[in-house]
Amino acid sequence: SEILGAIENVIQDIVTSLARNKAPVLILVNRSDWGNIQFKDSVGLQMISHYTTRKIKSDCPKSAPKFALMLKILSVIYKMVQNNTYATKRDIYYSDTLLFGSQSVVDNIVNDISCMLKIPRRSLHILSTTKGCIAGNLSYTEEDGTKVNCTCSATGKGVPDLNTRLLVRKLWDTCHIPIFTLMDADPHGIEIMCIYKYGSVSMSFEAHHLTVPAIRWLGLLPSDIERLNIRKDALIPLTKQDQNKLASMQKRPYMTCQPMWKKEMEIMAASKMKAEIQALTSLSSDYLSRVYLPSKLQFGLFSLLAKECKCFYLVPPYCLWASRLKLL
Repeated sequence: SEILGAIENVIQDIVTSLARNKAPVLILVNRSDWGNIQFKDSVGLQMISHYTTRKIKSDCPKSAPKFALMLKILSVIYKMVQNNTYATKRDIYYSDTLLFGSQSVVDNIVNDISCMLKIPRRSLHILSTTKGCIAGNLSYTEEDGTKVNCTCSATGKGVPDLNTRLLVRKLWDTCHIPIFTLMDADPHGIEIMCIYKYGSVSMSFEAHHLTVPAIRWLGLLPSDIERLNIRKDALIPLTKQDQNKLASMQKRPYMTCQPMWKKEMEIMAASKMKAEIQALTSLSSDYLSRVYLPSKLQFGLFSLLAKECKCFYLVPPYCLWASRLKLL
């Protein structure tokens, strides 16, 4: 009823404007504007209350197509909520590919609608296509009572989708276990870690449901490359795009409370080199599992852990591993 009521209010405003011979408009938050974002250490990137907006006008040739597409998707959501049915964003796109033009158009509009209605995207009956995976000794119960048993790692397969981030957050909230990230030592890997820990600008209006502020960076650290004397032919030069991204990330508001991260990024910028996790195989084929992870957990930055611990890893291809480790 909350979703239906929110959509009906939008349509009521449109009808009222038409009755007054005025061109209807939809008011959207500027989701990609850093000026609308504040950083809170306990939450991450969060949208401010006095955010700036933009108008999607029905009588403007430039914005009229988006106005129409938003009404189209609002009608799809309304019918699905009424009938208690669901569809993926991919389903919506393929329902009329000529109308939508591209999948990214649908993705962006769905997020705009979620932000405009102030309703979490997962409540709009629109699902993401299958991306994340989970495996390991884990079972949980959904809000509707459905019991799920899995035998376990979860992956976001690159930049994590909404469901993967929700799952990691739920595991952290429910199980109260430490969560470590194991990423490639490159700007892209660091960016993914930041999304899990602090959230993204475009989804900042849902940060309190998605972020895990307690996440710790286990590796691969840029300082590890020199410390482990990894061969030069196993490294990759930073591209100009990598360097620009690295410089931009160093200026983000949350970096002021992450001096270790900043130092590691400075090491990467100075060396102008990056490395994938697979670079550790240049030392030995099982170096990651036999030496690197046990040593990091026992003697590294996380020495406060007990000899035996339950923990989760986010590892490439940006997976969440649930395991019980015996540290030597």
